[in-house]
Amino acid sequence: MWIINNLEHALNVWNQKLGELWSLLTQSPQQFKGGAVWGVMVNIHGAVSAVGLALLVLFFVVGVMKTMGSFAELKRPEVALKVFIRFAIARAAVTYGLELMLALMSIVQGLISTIMSSSGIGSNGAPAVLPPEMITAINNTGFFESIPLWAVTLLGGLFILVLSFVMIMSVYGRFFRIYLYTALAPIPLSTFAGEPTQNVGKSFIKSYCAVCLEGAVIVLACVIFTAFVSAPPAVDPSLPAVTQVWSYVGELIFNMLILVGAVKMADRVVREMMGL
Repeated sequence: MWIINNLEHALNVWNQKLGELWSLLTQSPQQFKGGAVWGVMVNIHGAVSAVGLALLVLFFVVGVMKTMGSFAELKRPEVALKVFIRFAIARAAVTYGLELMLALMSIVQGLISTIMSSSGIGSNGAPAVLPPEMITAINNTGFFESIPLWAVTLLGGLFILVLSFVMIMSVYGRFFRIYLYTALAPIPLSTFAGEPTQNVGKSFIKSYCAVCLEGAVIVLACVIFTAFVSAPPAVDPSLPAVTQVWSYVGELIFNMLILVGAVKMADRVVREMMGL
């Protein structure tokens, strides 16, 4: 019956997007979409590095002028050494910033893999399926009784489809933010050259770590969701088909809302954890 097909199509889309979510979280930025996007971002990063090095000198000069009472202080060996070390560290941050970001991402990817393997949950999480008793009840309904069923399944299926795409868009959005951070990294990292501007660089690194850790929070949300819905919504065969479908779809959507809400709040959770 087309009513069953409508619900099964919505649930298949949800299961597909949930499986895609698990797959995306195990991928590094270099592997996403075959690495084509990453190659473009690396090229942009290299071009922006020239701007970062120019700003490095500017921030360094401004920092020295604001922190030194006079240039005579630079004649003191300890002061000159401190200024030189700061410039060298800032130069290294701009030059090798990409390697630093990849190292941080590698650590987070290892954390995600550890969480997945420790949870004991398959790569598709908990697939949603229609209970056989509800399918039987729907098949036994007449034409006029199927009209309210059509309305319930249409609205429920549409809501499930929307939740599926909202969930997967959050994961895609994380990759977009990682690419943006990668491409523009030399500019905020160049602020380490000046003491008055170094907080910009610190905030950038913390924000990048937060974006990376969003993947771990999303995985934990999926693990919790899978354990939470390990038992499918109960269906009472003695109730009318409309009541069964309404009860099942309502509880199913409620569970899906919990997961989608947790995925959407992943960035907020991480920023609260890191004090951003």
